[in-house]
Amino acid sequence: MELERLASICVDKGFRLHRDLGPGLLESVYETMMFQSLRREGIDVARQQPVTIEHDGIVIENAFRFDLLVEDKLLVEIKSTEGHAPVHAKQVLTYLRLMKLPLGLLMNFGLATFKDGIRRLVNNHNGATE
Repeated sequence: MELERLASICVDKGFRLHRDLGPGLLESVYETMMFQSLRREGIDVARQQPVTIEHDGIVIENAFRFDLLVEDKLLVEIKSTEGHAPVHAKQVLTYLRLMKLPLGLLMNFGLATFKDGIRRLVNNHNGATE
């Protein structure tokens, strides 16, 4: 499936979760519901998988774990905080760069409206693939 279509589906699912469950629950609730909702649609999604990073002959196993990876091309990071912190965007950009992914969605379910909680982050580093 095309990347922009996947992003649209994820944003729609996030909006529905926020509308139906309301803001401010634990991140794990939104993450689990998003994971199951996407799987129910027949979309391939991985959850909480470890990522190994390599550089200059150095290998670090389990360097970090992403929240959701949709169709091996779209990263979705889930938060439930009172606001976006700069570190959240840096976290997503780090994951995108190290995983060589072009696009990530930062979804913060802690805000009053989903529109205020969604951020689209693009990997502009030349190591990205589309």
